[in-house]
Amino acid sequence: MGHLHGDFNVGNVLRDADGRPKVIDLDGFVTGPREWDLMQTAMYYDSFGWHTQAEYAEFVTGYGFDVREWAGYPVLRSVREVLMVTWLSQNVGTNPRAAEELQKRVDSLRSGGTRQGWEPL
Repeated sequence: MGHLHGDFNVGNVLRDADGRPKVIDLDGFVTGPREWDLMQTAMYYDSFGWHTQAEYAEFVTGYGFDVREWAGYPVLRSVREVLMVTWLSQNVGTNPRAAEELQKRVDSLRSGGTRQGWEPL
């Protein structure tokens, strides 16, 4: 247990003028299991291919733990994938690409198929 960002991923880390990383988007800051924060970056790499192997290896080295080695990873990954689908469903009316992407994601969840075709929105 510890402090969590709630939406921790490379898109929420910026570098300042001196190159130091700064975490942004703190509206989901909570206390809970640290695996929750590590999950998103692992899933972006493992399920979707949105990070390269080198990028993910650097992340794991920096944190000191690969959440994919944790026994709860498959279950928590599935929970996060469902949350990504439900979040997207809320955006269908405002994003023209969301309806098509939503259908693709629902189809892959129902079939147990690959998530490699999911696009970040």
